[in-house]
Amino acid sequence: MTDEITLIEQLQDQKTREVAFKHLISQYKERLYWHIRKIVISHDDADDVLQNTFIKIFKSINHFKGNSKLYSWMYRIATNEAITFINKKAKERNIDITDYQHQLVSNLDSDNWFSGDEIQLVLQKAIATLPQKQQLVFNMKYFDEMKYDQISEVLETSVGALKASYHIAVKKIEQFIKNYN
Repeated sequence: MTDEITLIEQLQDQKTREVAFKHLISQYKERLYWHIRKIVISHDDADDVLQNTFIKIFKSINHFKGNSKLYSWMYRIATNEAITFINKKAKERNIDITDYQHQLVSNLDSDNWFSGDEIQLVLQKAIATLPQKQQLVFNMKYFDEMKYDQISEVLETSVGALKASYHIAVKKIEQFIKNYN
């Protein structure tokens, strides 16, 4: 915790900001990339959103109040940037967000950056059928192995609601996989 406080102080100090920000990027870029990638699906889009996320973090760090952990705050920014990005892309194509996500998942098998097998592809298709909030909760709990209280900080939702969302998401995914040919 003292490391985090020190890092925040360094990020908010003009003299140490640049070095501290480079440290922040090296410490968190991979985790944030994979979180974003699960939302936007495409590697190139994930890179763009990650870059926008770090720009927003850099510009907003002086407004960080410390009401949550730094990582939770950054995770929330990354989540919001990713959701904004896919909503914008769906709107540009004049299609529903769910249809847009189905298109992205359909293209995964031809994506050079996707290294998953058939089972992982089916799982991604199942996740794409979930409402956005359930997708986020499922990805954070299942893939990122976050605890409910951490997810609660990021999504600003009660732990009880998150547990219910996760349970429903798991049931829907199980059903999708059972019905998949």
